[in-house]
Amino acid sequence: MFQPNMFENHHNLLDTSHRTSENNFDMLKDDDHDSKSGTDIMEAASGDDQDPNQHPNKKKRYHRHTQHQIQEMEAFFKECPHPDDKQRKELGRRLSLEPLQVKFWFQNKRTQMKAQHERFDNTQLRNENEKLRAENIRYKEALANATCPNCGGPAAIGEMSFDEQQLRIENARLREEIDRISGIAAKYVGKPTLSYPDASSHGPSRSLDLPMANFSQQQGMVGELFGANDLLRSTAGPTEAEKPIIIELAVTAMEELIRMAQVGEPLWVPTSDNSSHEILSEEEYLRSFPRGIGPKLMGLKSEASRESVVVIMNHMTLVEILMDVNQWSNVFCGIVSRAMTLEVLSTGVAGNYNGALQVMTAEYQVPSPLVPTRENYFVRYCKQQADGTWVVVDVSLDSLRSSSISRCRRRPSGCLIQELPNGYSKVTWIEHVEVDNGAVHDIYKALVNSGLAFGAKRWVATLDRQSERLASAMASNIPAGDVGVITTPEGRKSMLKLAERMVLSFCSGVGASTAHTWTSLSGSGGDDVRVMTRKSIDDPGRPPGIVLSAATSFWLPVEPKQVFNFLRDENSRSEWDILSNCGLVQEIAHIANGRDPGNCVSLLRVNSANSSQSNMLILQESSSDSTGSYVIYAPVDIGAMNVALSGGDPDYVALLPSGFAILPDGPGHYEGGVLNGGTGGSLLTVAFQILVDSVPTSKLSLGSVATVNSLIKCTVERIKGAVASNMSKTMGIL
Repeated sequence: MFQPNMFENHHNLLDTSHRTSENNFDMLKDDDHDSKSGTDIMEAASGDDQDPNQHPNKKKRYHRHTQHQIQEMEAFFKECPHPDDKQRKELGRRLSLEPLQVKFWFQNKRTQMKAQHERFDNTQLRNENEKLRAENIRYKEALANATCPNCGGPAAIGEMSFDEQQLRIENARLREEIDRISGIAAKYVGKPTLSYPDASSHGPSRSLDLPMANFSQQQGMVGELFGANDLLRSTAGPTEAEKPIIIELAVTAMEELIRMAQVGEPLWVPTSDNSSHEILSEEEYLRSFPRGIGPKLMGLKSEASRESVVVIMNHMTLVEILMDVNQWSNVFCGIVSRAMTLEVLSTGVAGNYNGALQVMTAEYQVPSPLVPTRENYFVRYCKQQADGTWVVVDVSLDSLRSSSISRCRRRPSGCLIQELPNGYSKVTWIEHVEVDNGAVHDIYKALVNSGLAFGAKRWVATLDRQSERLASAMASNIPAGDVGVITTPEGRKSMLKLAERMVLSFCSGVGASTAHTWTSLSGSGGDDVRVMTRKSIDDPGRPPGIVLSAATSFWLPVEPKQVFNFLRDENSRSEWDILSNCGLVQEIAHIANGRDPGNCVSLLRVNSANSSQSNMLILQESSSDSTGSYVIYAPVDIGAMNVALSGGDPDYVALLPSGFAILPDGPGHYEGGVLNGGTGGSLLTVAFQILVDSVPTSKLSLGSVATVNSLIKCTVERIKGAVASNMSKTMGIL
């Protein structure tokens, strides 16, 4: 359990702890006067006015400020709404007012501003509530009037068009959203909550109850990529009563993480792959930490690992990345599908993050729609130790919410960061979770159950690769003379920024995130193809219209490194890339992104006999580390690319990324710093984003879905055939 003195060395976590009794007394006095409003200030009677024979009900004197006084105090209020005693005296002296008059005016002004803000917030809530109600009614009417496209009669569920199925799902989502916002409005506005009956009798919005007509007997749903109900944002921040508990929990978690990072066997057991990877002995952990942060949750499997790495990154840069939710989710985009900070309890010491404490929520993924994401509600605490080492620790807060049922609990996890010479840092990373892996697809179970899919090895490998990428982006001494090397700083910066956006878009749409819902298009044999849709209207980085995202994952009997080299090689692209129409692909520019020659950003030209595809450009980034590889690409307009390479804004280059994520099929052995699968095989995810209609308001036809389904299946068959052919050549069977 927590000890009362745990927080003695962490007193700087909450700024409120520095308030003096005098400040608290002033705050109470402010509250007493906050009920006054306006600029007419009632003065207390002076000593001369306090006549004991005066009638007690006689009204007191009022003082009305001059226009000049009001203007001066208004200007001062904009700069400092809470003046101290010295400022009030100085302002009163300058305006011929008593300090108490100045104090009352500022109190009333603050009350007035607060009331205005509350009225604005209430208006916003009412407008949002009414908008959702109108949308809900419109969708219900659309469903009620739905007709069969063939016979014109009432439509059965299985006969609905692709968009009509989406309306049904969106209707259920809006119903939940209306109930939530109506509850908020009732709290602030005073109106009773609204509750709409479910338009469907088939259960909640996330149940798989909508069969897709003419496509599959398997049931599924279609969600909007980056547009479905965002469960992360519905998580409320901590209450005032929970904050002291969170602080003690964070301090306890940090103490545990530091101990776990510093001890070796028998707590940590080295793996048999001759790497620095270690796994936790659960029995020894229970003996070493008998109380910890609480007992193990029933039905969950313990998963813990430790890994160390030296990275080309300054230790303070790394701390900033970990404590900035946007930078953190971008650097680890292959692992973190979504993340947000709910509340910052402490910003730490001025100038750095020493003592910073923030409540967060995040969703962790494997790049495949076949592996469920892991969602955590947790606190992140950053502290610099006496020896200069920085520690960043996460620990779940699910236990504070008795109503929540967690599939994954994060025990003290995080990293120790040690400063090294020449801007390098040594990072010791620990991942310790309790999780339910029951919903993982069979082909991924060996990888996930081994702890490699979400473990410390994957985090440090990603960090190492991204540190090399950052160093490459900042390099200035690029040798000229190599054909295709971009040496201009503007061109390199634009091309790398464009590639980064492409990778982020790919990673955010390839996993099984709760932000979008996949629909399976094949139900009998073979590999399932999952699809989702989104509509792009005003995003300059994406072409306007309806975009269909399709993905499938399957096993290949080839080591991951061989698959990676095959897919990134422009000379073998015609063997699988249908969109290039078997044209000759040539690399015309590249930027190296690390020690591995396969880690680079390339610009490819497709010389095709098809006039519509002639001289088409393809932006491609390939990256590989010891836990997985990516080959991600997107067609780009030649004119827009030339503008970007000349120093123009790359955000206006429209991208629809497609590509591959390659993982080992389980724990295996290391060869040349690369992890090969347990059986020597690979898990390959293929994903496409394709514009199927340039008009965002048009309906998505099932024919478009069929085309994309055929495209991705044909690509898979081509890859399987090419891999089998290469294996035969390797074995000498021609």
